[in-house]
Amino acid sequence: MRIVGGGVEAVTEVGYRRARVGGGSEAARLPVGRLRVDRLPAGCDAVLVAGDLQGVAPSPWGGPPVLLGVALADFLTVWAQEGSAPAPERVGVVLAGDLYAAPAADRRGASGAVRDVWWAFAAAGCPFVVGVAGNHDEVSTADLAEAGPHVVLLDGAHVDVGGVRFAGVGRIIGDPKRPGRRAEKAQTALLDRVLGATPDVLILHEGPPGATPTQPGRAEPAARIRAAPPPLTICGHVHWPIPVAPAPGGHTLNTDARAILLTV
Repeated sequence: MRIVGGGVEAVTEVGYRRARVGGGSEAARLPVGRLRVDRLPAGCDAVLVAGDLQGVAPSPWGGPPVLLGVALADFLTVWAQEGSAPAPERVGVVLAGDLYAAPAADRRGASGAVRDVWWAFAAAGCPFVVGVAGNHDEVSTADLAEAGPHVVLLDGAHVDVGGVRFAGVGRIIGDPKRPGRRAEKAQTALLDRVLGATPDVLILHEGPPGATPTQPGRAEPAARIRAAPPPLTICGHVHWPIPVAPAPGGHTLNTDARAILLTV
């Protein structure tokens, strides 16, 4: 899967609430866009990529606010009915981590269980849900086991879906005594392992820098990726105002606080 479009085309937005710097919560908008790629997994008309969905939002079906990722899964059906996106049964999903928010969306950096987000996309009928855990996510393969074999949490592993190989490494580099972090040596060893599988799509939470100073990232993943570049690297953790950057062998796509439909 290679990016072939000139940039992300705006499709819609989802209103939500997020923690505000200094305390409390604030209203925000999650941009949803479209980006062209050269091919998709067999059986898909689009792949939705998203990350850092750290907020709460009402579902279009009503009820109290839910995690933003859960609401996003519910909106897939609404957008299909409106004609702005394919049916959920034709939309694969890639999650780049950090899907949790405090219930009142009033604490920055909150950590917690995100099983419901993964299950929401599976319940919507998406043909696959693959991705990684961020440093604020509490989720395990056991949490997702009953969702089915098409729901795969990657961490030093890869999976083939419809002729496309996805590989992923979760967490971030840091003090392993803190949640969601792994020592640099251990993290880069996992990255080397998955790059050795020659993935079409590499999924990271903490990724490499882009081409400009406004596209920050970690130097350690960048060095590994240069040695064995995949066509597409998907990451988040830090926000890029421009989500796409050229990279050795292809592109890097930043999904921090945004959702993008990859289409042909």
